[in-house]
Amino acid sequence: MSSVTSSSPASRRVRRALDWRLRFGVLALVWGFSFLFMKVGTESFAPFQVTLGRLVFGTAVLAVVMVVKRERLPRGARTWAHLAIAAFLLNALPFSLFAYSELTIPSSLAGICNATSPLWGMALSLVALSEDRPTRLRVAGLGIGFLGVLTVLGVWQGFQGMDVTGTALALLASLSYPVGWIYVRRTLAGSSHSHLSLTGAQLLLATLQLAVVTPLFTSVPTHFPVLPVLAVAALGAVGTGLAFLIQYDLVAEVGPTTAQMVTYFTPVIATAAGVALLGESLSWSTPVGAAVVLAGAALTQARPAAPRPAEPVRPAPERREATV
Repeated sequence: MSSVTSSSPASRRVRRALDWRLRFGVLALVWGFSFLFMKVGTESFAPFQVTLGRLVFGTAVLAVVMVVKRERLPRGARTWAHLAIAAFLLNALPFSLFAYSELTIPSSLAGICNATSPLWGMALSLVALSEDRPTRLRVAGLGIGFLGVLTVLGVWQGFQGMDVTGTALALLASLSYPVGWIYVRRTLAGSSHSHLSLTGAQLLLATLQLAVVTPLFTSVPTHFPVLPVLAVAALGAVGTGLAFLIQYDLVAEVGPTTAQMVTYFTPVIATAAGVALLGESLSWSTPVGAAVVLAGAALTQARPAAPRPAEPVRPAPERREATV
C-alpha cells in the first residue's frame, strides 16, 4: 500500500536462510489451498461465518506480529476512512463472494476465476489510471484472457453443467481486488505508515464489518466439527495472515512484478488440490481454459521495453573567427 520500509538485520538473515523462491512456492501453495479450505469450511458453516472466522484468525496473526515488532496502528480519521473502504473491497467483499460461490461450484473453478484478477485490473487501469497506457500486447492479452474465461465456462455448450450464479460470484470477487487496489493506489499510496500497520488496520476493519453483518444473516452454529474448524483456522492464520506477511516480504526483496507472478501458480495448485483431495471432476475445457487465462493475464502484465538511451550529442568544435 505504501513504500516498503527497510527490513531489520534479523529479517535479512532469515531471508538469506530461506531463499525467496522457496517463499514464493510456499505462498503459491498457501493461496492455492485456500480455496480447498473454503470449500471444507462451507460444508458446515455459512459463508459469512467462514469469512468472519478467516478474518479473525488472520487479524490475530498480524496483531501478534505487530506487537513483536512494536508497530502501531495508523492514525488519522481520513486514513481510517480509506482503510475501511479498502477492507471492504479487498477483504470483506471478495472473501464472502468466494465463500458463497463455493456452495455451488468446485474449489478448482473458484481458483481459476481468481486468476482473472489481472485481466480485470488491466481493463480498469486503462480507464482509472492515466499512467497506464494500452499497448498492443496488453490489449491482446486481455482478449486472450477473455477467450480463456469463455473456454472454462464451456460457452459452446450453453453453460450446461455450469452453475452460472456461483461462477458469476467468483468472477465478481476477482473483480473486487483490482477495484480495491486502484482505490488504495489513489488514496493511500503516499502514506507514511508501514505495510504491516496498514494491513493490520485493514484486516481489523474487515473483521468488524463481518462481525456486524454475519449475525444479521446467520444463526449461531450448534456444533463445531473438527475438520471444518481447522480449515477455517488455516484459511485465516495461514491463508490470510501469514500469506500477507510473505507477500509483502517478497515485494520488498524481489519487487512487485516478480511477486505478483504467484497469481499464475495459484489456480494450478487449487485445481490439483480440489481434484486430488476433494474428488472434484475436471473436464478438458477447465485446464485448457485456465492455461489460456493465465497466458492472457501474463501478457496484460507485460511492460513496454525501456527506450534505449540516445547517443550523447557531442558539441561541435568551437569555431574561431579569423582575425585580420
